[in-house]
Amino acid sequence: MESIAKSSRIAAMLTGHRLVPAVLAATLALLLAGCQTQPYPPAPVTAATPDYDYHIGPLDTVNVIVWRNPELSMSIPVRPDGKITTPLVDDLPALGKTPTELERDMEKALVKYIRDPVVTVIVTSFAGPANEQIRVVGEATKPSVLPYRKNMTVLDVMIAVGGLTDFADGNGARIFRVADGGKLYSVRLRDLVKRGDITANVDMRPGDILIIPQSWF
Repeated sequence: MESIAKSSRIAAMLTGHRLVPAVLAATLALLLAGCQTQPYPPAPVTAATPDYDYHIGPLDTVNVIVWRNPELSMSIPVRPDGKITTPLVDDLPALGKTPTELERDMEKALVKYIRDPVVTVIVTSFAGPANEQIRVVGEATKPSVLPYRKNMTVLDVMIAVGGLTDFADGNGARIFRVADGGKLYSVRLRDLVKRGDITANVDMRPGDILIIPQSWF
């Protein structure tokens, strides 16, 4: 009985020694497969909207000029609630409007006090509405929220955030595109930023979120 028990223990030890390398090999294979396989389609190179117009957002600064009424003309910030207040005009919504649309709204509000008012609105500080801002999270040198501008590319975004950290998996980065219903696209940031491969540059869309993961190795 003792010899049978001893043989069983030896067999169990040998089996355990054979299993350890097999488990390690399988784990390594899974890790490598995860690093080499990109489950998302490449981001379209061209995605910009040609007829894009800037819309005013909270924390923008606008210069309001009322023709022939300098006492009503001033530079004012857009409040966090998206409204502005000027002399004779209280709590006028500005969020999501183009400067031209805000001009017309101010003229309608001032016509009660001024004959044929002519208003010009100039945006001098840009943040943009939240649903159009570009957000960069993860292994960027300076993760940031950026105002979108016409013809903005991922290279423009990377310059603005200071590039990649030493721990970034640049070619594993992806864009979460709100305009496409939350679809994910892959982008090759390491090739673009570290190797200067301009073919990896792609257009951004308003509301895009750029996600830069940490490298496994």
